[in-house]
Amino acid sequence: MTDPKQSFKPFVPADKVVPEFTITSVILGIILSVVFGAANAYLGLRVGMTVSASIPAAVISMGVIRVILRKNSILENNMVQTIGSAGESLAAGAIFTLPALFMWAEQDSSVATPSFLMITFIAIMGGVLGVLFMIPLRTALIVEEHGVLPFPEGQACAEVLLAGEEGGEKSKLVFSGLGIAAVYKFIADGLCLFPSEVDWSIKAYPGSGIGMDVLPALAGVGYICGARISSYMLGGAVLGWFVIMPMLVLVGGDMVMYPATEPFNTLDTWTLWGSFVRYIGAGAVAAGGIMSLIKSLPLIVKTFAKAMKGFGHDAGVSRTEKSIPLPVAMGGALIVAVLLWLMPSVPVSLLAAIIIVIFGFFFATVSARMVGLVGSSNNPVSGMAIATLLISTILLKATGSTGFAGMTTAICIGTVICIVAAMAGDTSQDLKTGYIVGATPIKQQIGELIGAVAAGLAIAGVLYLLNTAWGYGTPQLPAPQATLMKMVVEGVMGGNLPWGLVFTGVFIAVFVEIIGIPVLPFAIGLYLPIHLSTPIMVGGLIRLWVEKRKFKDESRRQHVIDDGVLYSSGMIAGEGLVGILLAALAAFNIDLNMGAPLGNWGGVAFFVALIAIMIFFMFGSKKKQG
Repeated sequence: MTDPKQSFKPFVPADKVVPEFTITSVILGIILSVVFGAANAYLGLRVGMTVSASIPAAVISMGVIRVILRKNSILENNMVQTIGSAGESLAAGAIFTLPALFMWAEQDSSVATPSFLMITFIAIMGGVLGVLFMIPLRTALIVEEHGVLPFPEGQACAEVLLAGEEGGEKSKLVFSGLGIAAVYKFIADGLCLFPSEVDWSIKAYPGSGIGMDVLPALAGVGYICGARISSYMLGGAVLGWFVIMPMLVLVGGDMVMYPATEPFNTLDTWTLWGSFVRYIGAGAVAAGGIMSLIKSLPLIVKTFAKAMKGFGHDAGVSRTEKSIPLPVAMGGALIVAVLLWLMPSVPVSLLAAIIIVIFGFFFATVSARMVGLVGSSNNPVSGMAIATLLISTILLKATGSTGFAGMTTAICIGTVICIVAAMAGDTSQDLKTGYIVGATPIKQQIGELIGAVAAGLAIAGVLYLLNTAWGYGTPQLPAPQATLMKMVVEGVMGGNLPWGLVFTGVFIAVFVEIIGIPVLPFAIGLYLPIHLSTPIMVGGLIRLWVEKRKFKDESRRQHVIDDGVLYSSGMIAGEGLVGILLAALAAFNIDLNMGAPLGNWGGVAFFVALIAIMIFFMFGSKKKQG
């Protein structure tokens, strides 16, 4: 069997030099980084999730550079999306934690509101660390595991760029998927003709429930990842929603157990998931991450050794393999840790700085591998932040740093780690896109750093603006993730965190590893609502059906599979673009909500139609039918 990484050839050969890191790409990338960062900050604080900006940035870049400026360079377009997507990732990390500081200041007049300088500095340092930690991991995850880790958004973004470059049938497939998904997303989440998340509880089996986010991007991610990875995610979700939650209701009865405040038999599925399964899932994700890192250590050490051996001998390294030198990356990470420790406005001690470096590299590795498996949209950054907050708060409490001062330090540590994990995931997807199209890694890494700094300078203003307008924890800005982080830190400091739930998740992960199932996708499925795993599984089943279907010859089968990847890439892009548009409309208080008159079954009907259209485009040409 041919090794995928040996047979792979990038679109732009290593010996060919084309415009890439230009003034145009940098300026446009910085603008998109700030815009997407602000849009995602609002979206995440409002609904608890963000949208990937890589593909929207690539599409906008092609529109500006190709159509308006009449320039033609796929690597220049790739550089724009590399810089532009950094803003979305940094914003995701910041909004999951920092609003907790604003809520404490509102709750207690003796607690100061976080300063503008403090937020900016923490955000930039976290962004820089996330990029630097991915430098030694690039060879291990992007090159060595090419063909093993699918990196769905990275692959989808590359397909969008290649379709724009090559035109013809490829372009039609990508942009057909993009257009249909964009219209669908606008109808679902803009006009709200039907709920984008359908949900049913099963009365005959109390505590259980089923549902689905009937959205195009999730089906596209499932198709690109395939049935196997999708089934692992769904397996974790089934354990949570059909085993653990019903068992809690059956055994708990009319008892009340923290963190819930009402009897088990009165709790709905979402309260059961949020109060219990989420903690179990966080423990499973943390344990899965540790086991993943242990298994990856030999490859990481080998990569480090190879990079150190080659330091100072870049003359023989091809353009498509040249990264920022490893000693520079390591030195940069050390400087960031020292700056965090010495900066007067940032309450980070030497112990906290050490925690940040150790956990930062650990979760950068975990995050990069997870997005390689299930995509950036399903990267449980908040689960990693919870694990960090648990351990860092315990250590701070043990060393005498308690009260609001200790909790503020814990949130600062959690913020940096959260941003590191989000940035590492985004950087790995961008590097995968660059690997496919033939970009220069060192230029992409510098672009990521530029995007992180630009978004970091803007995020503090966005957080202050939103806090002034509505305040965090209000119906307008519920900030669900930050509220959970606040509860975790207060729980550890107050000694009332449900450790039993966390360790249940840890040993579930150990059990899953023992029986030979990949832990991370299973743990992610357990941590996230089942509503995300079901549409991903639908996409995976379509891919499986195509792979098992009879064709006249193998080439025609591969042709249909590849067309499905192209169309799925377009669906991910279309939803991402409209997600940004809807965030902008929400920021200007433009409400198009029709109140979901079609209900749950209307959402299911539209999703079935979406899948049927997807299959039609995959088999649309008579030449492809076998």
